[in-house]
Amino acid sequence: MSRVFCYCRVSTADQHPENQVAEIKAAGFDIKPSRVITEHISGSTPARERPQFALLLQKIEAQDVLVVTKLDRLGRNAMDVRQTVETLAGAGVRVHCLALGGVDLTSSAGKMTMQVLCAVAEFERDLLIERTNSGLARVKAEGRKLGRPSALTDEQQAQVLRKLAEGATVYALAQQFNVDRRSIRRVRDNSTADA
Repeated sequence: MSRVFCYCRVSTADQHPENQVAEIKAAGFDIKPSRVITEHISGSTPARERPQFALLLQKIEAQDVLVVTKLDRLGRNAMDVRQTVETLAGAGVRVHCLALGGVDLTSSAGKMTMQVLCAVAEFERDLLIERTNSGLARVKAEGRKLGRPSALTDEQQAQVLRKLAEGATVYALAQQFNVDRRSIRRVRDNSTADA
């Protein structure tokens, strides 16, 4: 007999996974409290690195069902979600997602849905990369500097380089110019890169 688990993840402490649990129960899934796995962790953390998800993987067995409200509960992006679903499917676990009409992601229709979602995600990522590269090329062609403005003026940077050449320490210069040591190291490193 298959058991039903639910995995409910929220990103911040002021969010409540109970809303997801209520949504899953309202969809008709009967879940015992011991099979409700909740977690307060960022979605940017891959599922396999989440402590509560790791515990879930130890509990869940072949023929069991895992229910989530949305795909992003399972992973940080489409590729991560796909890998997580494939791991669960390899263990014989069926995965249902309420946001996709409760479809079993390990079924034929679910696999097709996952492939389409992954293709769309990859397409969006490629478009983003193209737009970013195009924007960077345009900015460079206009002769503008990229990145954050320096914490030090050009004159201060020249003073830093002169004092470094005289033997001053990065720490002392950071104190003198009221900046962090990274700013001083950046000036030093950029001057050696230009040489």
